[in-house]
Amino acid sequence: MSDHITSQTWRLIDSVLSAGPFNMATDEALLQSFVPESSQPVLRIYGWNPPALSIGRFQKAADVLDLERYRDAGLQVVRRITGGGSIYHADELTYSIVCTPEQIPTASSVKDSFRILTGFLMEFYRRLNLDVSYAVDTVSKDHRLGTRTAFCFAGRESFDILAHGKKIGGNAQRRLRNVIFQHGSIPIINRSETGLSYMLDKSPEYARGTTSLDECGILMDANSLRLEILAAFRDHFSVKLSSDELTRQESECADRLLLKKYGSDDWNLEGVEV
Repeated sequence: MSDHITSQTWRLIDSVLSAGPFNMATDEALLQSFVPESSQPVLRIYGWNPPALSIGRFQKAADVLDLERYRDAGLQVVRRITGGGSIYHADELTYSIVCTPEQIPTASSVKDSFRILTGFLMEFYRRLNLDVSYAVDTVSKDHRLGTRTAFCFAGRESFDILAHGKKIGGNAQRRLRNVIFQHGSIPIINRSETGLSYMLDKSPEYARGTTSLDECGILMDANSLRLEILAAFRDHFSVKLSSDELTRQESECADRLLLKKYGSDDWNLEGVEV
């Protein structure tokens, strides 16, 4: 059953593979430039090149990352504007959504809006014949959900998506000025073990409960998967997607954020804005 939105058009920002600082600056620029009273809702699809590690908004890099290893590897580390744990981004598709609560089906709570906004991902995975469910609908009653972990994919939230019992990707949300911002990952190849190698706590069990499309037998290329994701989004929400580019205001905002924020270790490693 779809979460129907009558005759609504969303902007589609279909980005190319980009570096982590640009990706995070663009996401925040879309959020900062969004005017609740007049802006069309936005769906952005993008990827990461080179691979990068993103840390949650409230993490301190020195507390969770093996700084010597990541520096020796020349790995980019960027800080997200959303919370949660660290994620290694490689061989994945990533989406971001910017909208108002009124532009999506009615949610009973902030947590329920996660269910609403990840509905298209459930549709996408099911079209690929994957056995998917939300964690809250699957785990046993004695399993505690919502436990915070430094490594994102080791934790389980109520509306994390499980494929064949293992966590696939991750999603995070932030609210600002009656605007919802949400982004998340769709892993094509499972790089959890690689990401875990850059953490201080390298406990191998953190990666065992994760999976990816290729491990589930889905061997489609990234472009074909992108088209499937867009079709699932359109059909699930009954909306139109209108291809667009960043506006001048959004581009200028992204450039400023890239220069002053996401290009700075003060923000990316310490969470300090200058």
